Amino acid sequence: MTIDMTIKIGGAAGQGIQTVGTLLTQACCNAGYHVMGVNDFESRIRGGHSFFQLRISDVPVNAPSHQVDLLIALNEESWHRHQNQLKDTAMALIDSGEPIESDDRAVNVRFAKIAGQTGSKLYANTVAAAAGLSVLGASFDLIESILTLQFKDKKQGVLEKNMSAARQGVEAVEKMHLETRPLSKTSAPKGQVMAGAMAFSLGAVASDCRVAAFYPMSPATGIMGNLTAWTGQIPLVVEQAEDEIAAVNMTIGAAFAGVRAMTATSGGGFCLMTEGLGLAGMTETPIVIINAQRPGPATGLPTRTAQGDLEFVVHASQDDFPRFVFAPGTLDQAFELTKKAFKLSEQFQVPAIILADQYLVDSLFLLESKFEPENEINRFIVTDSDLDEPGSYHRYQVTPSGVSPRALPCQGEALVLVSSDEHREDGHISEEIDHRNAMVDKRRAKLPDMLKQMAEPTEEFPDADTLLVGWGSTAGALTEAVHTLRQQDMNVGCMLFTDLWPFPAETVLKRFNQTKRIIAVEQNSTSQFARLLRVETGMACADSILKYDGRPFTPNDIVQAVQQMENR
Repeated sequence: MTIDMTIKIGGAAGQGIQTVGTLLTQACCNAGYHVMGVNDFESRIRGGHSFFQLRISDVPVNAPSHQVDLLIALNEESWHRHQNQLKDTAMALIDSGEPIESDDRAVNVRFAKIAGQTGSKLYANTVAAAAGLSVLGASFDLIESILTLQFKDKKQGVLEKNMSAARQGVEAVEKMHLETRPLSKTSAPKGQVMAGAMAFSLGAVASDCRVAAFYPMSPATGIMGNLTAWTGQIPLVVEQAEDEIAAVNMTIGAAFAGVRAMTATSGGGFCLMTEGLGLAGMTETPIVIINAQRPGPATGLPTRTAQGDLEFVVHASQDDFPRFVFAPGTLDQAFELTKKAFKLSEQFQVPAIILADQYLVDSLFLLESKFEPENEINRFIVTDSDLDEPGSYHRYQVTPSGVSPRALPCQGEALVLVSSDEHREDGHISEEIDHRNAMVDKRRAKLPDMLKQMAEPTEEFPDADTLLVGWGSTAGALTEAVHTLRQQDMNVGCMLFTDLWPFPAETVLKRFNQTKRIIAVEQNSTSQFARLLRVETGMACADSILKYDGRPFTPNDIVQAVQQMENR
């Protein structure tokens, strides 16, 4: 029998929801299941309502489900908020001071009170995690191994107290069990659990990034936090700047000096970086910027997810200059596209922007294969020995490809001159018409070869009558939705984009040639990708499925929307 179950842990900020979610996720991974977990939390330290939703399956899963098999409610509010999501066969473990209203699925388990008996109510989340694992069929040996892994490096006594709390949690539910108990049977782990933020961080390190400058901004902070933890172990400098303007300018300065450099922010921070982006474009300085999108405008929903910055990053900063824009949808793509961004940014001497989002950055996924660094990294840098006449070096020499030989400052006889103003080939400022036209044409001359580097979109059932089109992190939900719709005898396929700019118009026109109906699936309110598609190819989407409430798509969201369109 196929296992596909969802566990939701809900409560107030400060109740240790993520700890419970992490323990359950690791236990299910260690038991040999595919897992994916979504963090949903408010922008506050205490109070409010947050939850962690874990999906486990014996087949790969890359999107959250809309139904819940086990609810672990650390307070009554979580029960009231989520009871309508429970399946008929579900169970809810609720910490409630009052008897639960009549519902056979609800069981009152006083997590905090039980934890108090072990010495402190702080261990209520461990009680809850152990109780949840127990009703899922986990042995105490499995629970013990996960707790040891989680708390072995804490100060003396912490692990023992958590073990005691776990035993109490197991005893509290020893007569309860779900109809399906997946953890009663285990197998070897299929991979390791990883958040998207870690995949981006590892991609930067694998690219030989040496400088990362940032100003903390949710949800990008996790990426920089990972990099910060590695300083001192690898040749990497991470600097927390006073603001995003300083962060991008530090990145440009480091790249100009010769190292690979990056910054990470969200849409609001990227707004502040646009002048720096233009500076990188004018000086042809290779930098990488990760924009982990969240809803806006202004502060918007700082801990939620969105895809509202596509048109912004494609056109950010004044006037026109070439850039790359990538939007990964999986852990593997986050790692590989980060490497690709660093490589192509240096190869073409342009900025590269990676569009992530809160869902991809903060969610947990199962990584089944190992990330592989490059065997050799080409820096696309010249030295005096590569130049016929180093003393006559021109930083912005006009070439057929638009890419000039790039020397580093103070590394030899070649003199490197740059300016934020328009300039001549040698880097000196000029307002002459011929120089201006030559430099604009030179920068634009890079585009044909840049286009050749853009990967084609991936497809599922491309010959279908209806083709759902998405980009970035909607990939998991879209793919699963297509398979569900086809099981309902609907002739539906999908096309998933990761390489967005320069836009691969010719490839897209060939792919869409036989398709009767195109529907855009996006997490913004104006269908920005559909508009980009129409501008670049002349092709219009028949309809759009849009979600802009700050929560990720579930496959069911897409399935229902397509069904409603068919019934109109």
